[in-house]
Amino acid sequence: MTTFLGLLLRRFALLVVLLALVFTVVSVLPGDAARAALDRDASPELLAAKRHELGLDRPLPQRFWSWLCGVFTGDFGSTVRGRPVGDLLAAAAPQTLLLGGLALVLTVVAALGLGMWWAARPSGWLARVLQPTTAMVVALPEFVVAAVLIMVFSFAAGWLPAVTVAGRSGFPARPDMLVLPVLALAIPHIGWNTRVVRGALADAGRAPHVEQAALEGLAQAPLLFRHVLPVALPTIVASVATTVGMLFGGALVVESLFNYPGLGALLAGSISDRDTALTAATAAVAGVVIMAVLLLSDGVRAWAIRGRR
Repeated sequence: MTTFLGLLLRRFALLVVLLALVFTVVSVLPGDAARAALDRDASPELLAAKRHELGLDRPLPQRFWSWLCGVFTGDFGSTVRGRPVGDLLAAAAPQTLLLGGLALVLTVVAALGLGMWWAARPSGWLARVLQPTTAMVVALPEFVVAAVLIMVFSFAAGWLPAVTVAGRSGFPARPDMLVLPVLALAIPHIGWNTRVVRGALADAGRAPHVEQAALEGLAQAPLLFRHVLPVALPTIVASVATTVGMLFGGALVVESLFNYPGLGALLAGSISDRDTALTAATAAVAGVVIMAVLLLSDGVRAWAIRGRR
């Protein structure tokens, strides 16, 4: 319990440091939030009044501390245009969670299936295909994958839309609008996690108790699920937990390319407006989700190790 609390406090402190860094970087970018909120021909007096209203005339550490104290009470502040940040996050977060959740499920299912097949038949035809293919897709950033998918399935074939149109609920108006964004986000991570699953299963298969079970004639399926997979599970879970953070980072690019109405588009607009409160709040939401997933990963890993002992 003490170890878990210490881990939680360390990750929370790291999150605060990262938020301070985000706050600082956005504040020192060229441009001005007051000018972004007003017309270009606004007078110096009006700009000065807007800067005072937004608190931009206060020292940066004081502004960050004031914002952070508000977050602890559930107040994320207001944007430079006067809209409550909490309302914007509440409206955009479900769309990103839908996109990221579908991409994560697809990644886990595909990586487990392909990785187990590859480990069970290391000399088969699928292994010969996966060896170069997974290495190639891992090296491709999401925007390249998205561009290729748009050119092939939207422009050339005309099967799927290249742009997302939000319906009245704020979610994509049609289910097929999710296909290309989910694939663009998931494909690089399927390649990486497939290789991780295959490597973890191959390493676990060389454990003495696994080799003993194989010599005793245990069938391949029970051998895999009873003996090999539990040993490989901590490595696989850690890789999936890391993937969650990567998915949040890739969502910014993917949502911008497909005009998807989620946190990525919200973050891009906040940086354009030099809106430190909205940028930091979006980063805070992503950080909390990633921290929760990492803690869950640590719990699963501890459970797996304890079970082996």
